[in-house]
Amino acid sequence: MSDPELVPLPVGFERFHRRAFINYQLNRAHALGFADRDELLGAAPHVRGMDDCVAVFEALSNRAAAEDRHRQAAGYARIAEFFTPPRSAEKATRYRRYLQLFETAFAAAGLTRHTIPYGEASLRAYSLPASGTRNGGTVLLHGGFDSLIEEFFPICQRIAAAGFQVVAFEGPGQGGARTLNGLTFDHDWEKPVGAVLDHFRLGHAALVGISMGGYWAVRAAGREPRIHRVVAWPPVYDWLYRLPRVARGPVRAMVRHRGFMRWSVRTRARLFPTLRVVVDQVLYMLNSDDPADVAEWFLGMNATHLGSGRVNQDVLLMVGENDAFQPPALARAQARALVAARSVTTRVFTRAEHAGQHCQMGNLELACAVLTTWLQAADTGSAETSPA
Repeated sequence: MSDPELVPLPVGFERFHRRAFINYQLNRAHALGFADRDELLGAAPHVRGMDDCVAVFEALSNRAAAEDRHRQAAGYARIAEFFTPPRSAEKATRYRRYLQLFETAFAAAGLTRHTIPYGEASLRAYSLPASGTRNGGTVLLHGGFDSLIEEFFPICQRIAAAGFQVVAFEGPGQGGARTLNGLTFDHDWEKPVGAVLDHFRLGHAALVGISMGGYWAVRAAGREPRIHRVVAWPPVYDWLYRLPRVARGPVRAMVRHRGFMRWSVRTRARLFPTLRVVVDQVLYMLNSDDPADVAEWFLGMNATHLGSGRVNQDVLLMVGENDAFQPPALARAQARALVAARSVTTRVFTRAEHAGQHCQMGNLELACAVLTTWLQAADTGSAETSPA
């Protein structure tokens, strides 16, 4: 099969590395079809920690490119770019190289790149026409916290194969909007969604938000009437709903003490390398040097700001039973809050389906089948409601 075709995606969440965070990132590239299983298994022993990932996977990318395996070269370049500190001089260089490899790999895939005016800068987007007969509408798709829109191309292909035109875009603070155009993050996601709809002159479209993008998609749907169905893959609803009810008030009050939060975030980031990655990414997205802004940014994603009661569309909530980042408790809270939605369908993916991890890395074929079946049903007004 050539890359423009639907290359089958692997099934199974692998144990590539003993550290859970690194292991997830390697599975992410593998599940999306951008990495070879044997090459990942061979590279993993050379990765003692996150600091080793850049050199190991940059070398692997160079080797794959020399062998004209541009799909894998792009995947390994993305891993190297991911583990490059956001504010380092090499970040933009590695990002541009990843884009070059991606566009080489998929030069014949029918993708069209777009620049969407946004404030004093622009957003990056791709459009992909429906494969074969177009029997659906348009689906807008965006990522979340640390994603690049290109890595979701296999998902876009499957939506297009189901008969939909796809527009995949990055909002402010994400991908090229931040790295190339300097746009910092804004939780009010109806703004970039509105800009995308305006640019493509769309009177209605479905909206799919992946990872933390599930929160922003729901937020946008409640304020943008041109969105007529929405998918949170998975939902956030409110980060404090990961905690027991009695702890939520004290934690919210604690965040107001910025001096204490500044010390706490700095200390924890030094002790826990994974948290350091998260902190650095938030500060980069905000163009901030104040660690207290990190806690404030996360708690800015809350039930009041989300406004679930404003959502009157068909809604699909997709979540893995073993999701360590956005667990099922958040999906259950989100489902209960969608009191005005036309329909709410919740799909919990399981370990037995190899789909229990965050964003179903391990069985994206199944997840995409569920997504496209629902989109087609919603397009004909036949979406069913399932209990949370």
